[in-house]
Amino acid sequence: QVQLVESGGGLAQPGGSLRLSCVASGFPFSDYAMSWARQAPGKGVEWVSGIYSDSSKTYYADSVKGRFTISRDNAKNTLYLQMNSLKPEDTALYFCAKDLAAVVLGTWRPNFASRGQGTQVTVSS
Repeated sequence: QVQLVESGGGLAQPGGSLRLSCVASGFPFSDYAMSWARQAPGKGVEWVSGIYSDSSKTYYADSVKGRFTISRDNAKNTLYLQMNSLKPEDTALYFCAKDLAAVVLGTWRPNFASRGQGTQVTVSS
């Protein structure tokens, strides 16, 4: 069965950095696009970033573009999210997802097939 386990969350100061990891199992990781998404308290799910199965292309929400970097290591079945210049509005539960996404006119359209439980990121001074 599909398992996605996130780690790396925690408390960071505004302007600080965190690196999230997501270890995948139960499916051929290297065959699938993957995404990071987040959900802040009282808000809906926001897609954050997506990456092709072979890492050839990456996409970002405007809210994180230039600050976050998605990457993957298919040999380790692991997805990463490097988060720099963190802001209080980045506070949320972050989760990774196996994504059956389509790219339409250059825009990532997420379609989460499976997701992890998430890791909490809190940005506060």
